[in-house]
Amino acid sequence: MSAIEFSTVTTNGIDMRIASAGSGPLVLLIHGWPESWYSWRHQILALAEAGYHAVAPDMRGYGDTSAPKDSEAYRIDHLALDVVGIIDHFGQENATIIGHDWGSMVVWYTALLHPDRINAVLGMSVPYGGRAKSPPLESFKAMHGDNFFYILYHNEADGVAETEYDSDPRGILSRLYASPDTPRAAATITDPKRSAGGFIGRIGAPLEQPDWLTSEDLDYFVGEFERAGFRGGVNYYRNFDANWTITKSLDPIIKMPAAFISGAQDMVIQGANETALRAMMTPVTQDLRDITLIDGIGHWVQQEAPEQTNTAILAFLKGLA
Repeated sequence: MSAIEFSTVTTNGIDMRIASAGSGPLVLLIHGWPESWYSWRHQILALAEAGYHAVAPDMRGYGDTSAPKDSEAYRIDHLALDVVGIIDHFGQENATIIGHDWGSMVVWYTALLHPDRINAVLGMSVPYGGRAKSPPLESFKAMHGDNFFYILYHNEADGVAETEYDSDPRGILSRLYASPDTPRAAATITDPKRSAGGFIGRIGAPLEQPDWLTSEDLDYFVGEFERAGFRGGVNYYRNFDANWTITKSLDPIIKMPAAFISGAQDMVIQGANETALRAMMTPVTQDLRDITLIDGIGHWVQQEAPEQTNTAILAFLKGLA
């Protein structure tokens, strides 16, 4: 870790803390929710050793990066400009961008919004399937009704979600940062109705920590959210419909080389295999290359399976030459 350097980049009206290492072609690593630059700790040095300049920011609302109060400040067009601003900071014409979870949505749409600045794009956990036919929140409400769904919870008024998470950062993070086979205690909230309670009680507390997450790792993440709070990250979810509206006129086809990595047991892909993912992504990606599914691995793929993830990333990058 001593080879990772930290600095502040002023871009798009905010200050962003970045972690970086190496020199060579610029590769940006964009984290998701609820994460940090630290989610890429296994990738930064591996990329640097392979001859790349790896840069992992705290995204807006996280860690030591600015956290605007207005939820509209977290629209996808602002997030994409944050990414482009980092490329500008290093004086580069373009970069390869890699994202996980919400970071995947950021990199897919940065590739669409600023195609001249992105030479390749790789998403993790959240595949790109083009623009939804109807506003996302409308679809979520129709699907879940009165039952709890975390994205709808994040869209409730009065900041109820971040208030819950801020009251127990370790509780929410320790429950989310787990593997598919992590043994858990019984959930304390079993009623599916939203009226029965919030999110933390619906997730059984892990009975042991996964081997990919040390106590020091968890302490670091918890400390970041104790300091910065959860509101910034939750605000990303409050822009699902706004993002759907402002991207209406975009050409939905990603033109540059693209790839996808996921844990095979990641709940986001709902059991989809490579064939199903290619069928979804090929119509909206002009140059879809690798799809890598890592068996036995869940949502936190670059932390759960760092060596396999790094191998897949480097294979994609080397194929760009």
